[in-house]
Amino acid sequence: MVLNLLRHGYPVSVWNRTASRYAELVASGATAPGTPQRVAAESDVVIAMLMEWPVLDDLLHGSGSVAGSLRPGSLFIDMGTDPPHAARELARTLAARGVDAIDAPVSGGERGAIDGTLSIMAGGSEQAFARALPIFEALGKTIVHVGPAGSGQIAKACNQLVVAVTIEAVAEALALAKAFGADPGKVREAMQGGFAASRILDEHGARMLARNWKPGGAMKVHLKDRANVYDAAAESGLDLPAARAVFERINSFVEAGGGTLDQSALYMLLDPDPADS
Repeated sequence: MVLNLLRHGYPVSVWNRTASRYAELVASGATAPGTPQRVAAESDVVIAMLMEWPVLDDLLHGSGSVAGSLRPGSLFIDMGTDPPHAARELARTLAARGVDAIDAPVSGGERGAIDGTLSIMAGGSEQAFARALPIFEALGKTIVHVGPAGSGQIAKACNQLVVAVTIEAVAEALALAKAFGADPGKVREAMQGGFAASRILDEHGARMLARNWKPGGAMKVHLKDRANVYDAAAESGLDLPAARAVFERINSFVEAGGGTLDQSALYMLLDPDPADS
């Protein structure tokens, strides 16, 4: 994503707690001021892409105190996947400092990040979104202003709900085909021409058939999605039975040691193979 910003002519300052991770970016033209506080103080727009909300919250308001270094009038964009209610609260907190905020999680995986074709789901004011849009256009292909603060994160939670449930559905379909004695590859080919067609059937279905569990997206990441979906559902007074069933299967799989495998490895629960262990 940073490389795509550089290719579009944006001057970019970078920071990561592991400096070796941004060496390639510096070699490609980014600058590295050395601390996240300096990045914030020297930037008109600050983008965070971190693994989970407690890390971002600590960086902003805890040990990092980055929120105090943000310039009044600047724009803060959180492109990680975080709780919707936290995004709303963050927007209120930063607004009190004169800083606009956008929650803009992404979907599209590593390939989408490399190709600049991510789907970007944005929550925040119209004014903040208008400021962020040219940056988003350097990073993604499908860019939707969903609504006010928190709306981008709820859209990502909805996206991950569909992803998780669909991976399970594809796994069950291919396992059923194999158990019946049909060629699951041919069954997948037939489904690709009908209403069951999807990127998950294409990409994760291929991984299941090849038993390729090298992570494109690791299974354990779904536990964050599980928490975000559950929190949003509880706040909204909704029961989500399909999501709950699948997320609990994922949770059990992670607890059994499968957290670093690809998401498609859910298939292993239906069609175990000693070669996978």
